[in-house]
Amino acid sequence: MRPLALLAACLLALPSRAAPNDGLQLYGGTGFGYDDNLLRAPEGSAAFPGPRSDRWWQREAGLLFDQTYGRQRLSLVAKLSRYNFDRFRQLDYNGKDLQATWFWQLGNRLAGKTGMLQEQVLASYTDMQSDQRNLRHRRARFAEGAWRFHPSWQARAGVRRDTYRYELSAQRFNDRTEDAAEIGVDYLPASGSTLGLVARRLEGRYPYPRTGGPAASGDFTQDELKARVLWRAGGATSVDALVGYTRREQPSYGSGRASGPMGRIDASYQPRGKVSYSAAVWRDFAPFESPEVSYTLNDGASVGARWDASAKIRIDAGAAYIRRHYAVRTGSLGLESSRDAIRTRSLAATWSPKPSLQVKATLAHEARSGAEVLRSAAIRSNSMSVSASAQF
Repeated sequence: MRPLALLAACLLALPSRAAPNDGLQLYGGTGFGYDDNLLRAPEGSAAFPGPRSDRWWQREAGLLFDQTYGRQRLSLVAKLSRYNFDRFRQLDYNGKDLQATWFWQLGNRLAGKTGMLQEQVLASYTDMQSDQRNLRHRRARFAEGAWRFHPSWQARAGVRRDTYRYELSAQRFNDRTEDAAEIGVDYLPASGSTLGLVARRLEGRYPYPRTGGPAASGDFTQDELKARVLWRAGGATSVDALVGYTRREQPSYGSGRASGPMGRIDASYQPRGKVSYSAAVWRDFAPFESPEVSYTLNDGASVGARWDASAKIRIDAGAAYIRRHYAVRTGSLGLESSRDAIRTRSLAATWSPKPSLQVKATLAHEARSGAEVLRSAAIRSNSMSVSASAQF
């Protein structure tokens, strides 16, 4: 911990040349972390030789740019990071986070945003039993706009493409491209709330078939019709909801079709005091990284609280529960639909001695129950991390 403490002391000694609202800022930071089950080995099993725990160091540098030119706003993020592990050194990797967004406005009635995202991170080991490095490369392109054809009404449309690629050859069946398109209309009352309707179509393409059984494509189409509600219930409470009906067709899994009511509701309560609260519930399809399963139907809920202990110290606490329902590949013998659950808890403290400096400490716990369909056992993990960062 000495290098981290030394860095934090050095950051405090530096002058704050740039405020958070300045157009161009340089970013730098470092962090230390520990996990007692880094590769998510099952309970009571020696999946990998030696101890399960490991420590890692993170270094990160980049630039942030956010500037408004008349009615046009340009936002850029470019960060490079390096992760080094003490024991599982084969996992060492370079991370990337590149983002560019143009928030555009034409006249008084047309506005939207266009941009791209590119990132490189270490894929999760929660559902993958391996001690090899598996980097996930993600690239996204998007464009959306809204036409305010009436003081109280607007029409919206958008398109997006997300591409995922995995470094580990044994996981390349998770490579995919997802294309989404949506249209909608919103009613905008004077209260600041929003009530709208959105229709969305999502198409997924998997270039490589899954192995370990009958070869099958993971290609799918998903259609959604949902109501969008943003309700400002006074100055302290807000509710953001996107709920409706979803239908998914994926011929190689289960019956080939799944449908039902789905969506997400987020609520926040921010009284005048120092404590604020948040909660969310959701039900939706999600991709899954397994030879036998391509997606899950998730039921989830989360709660959180934030305490502004002082002008420079903030405490955040949260917990989440996700129940995942599986549909296995058609033709997989001896396997039936099953489910498991993931529980997470976290506690974080953030100290900001200056507007551009931040020191953060986090404790986290993750637990997953076993799933018969995947022949997997329960896992548990406890982790901690400390980081320091600065913007100049």
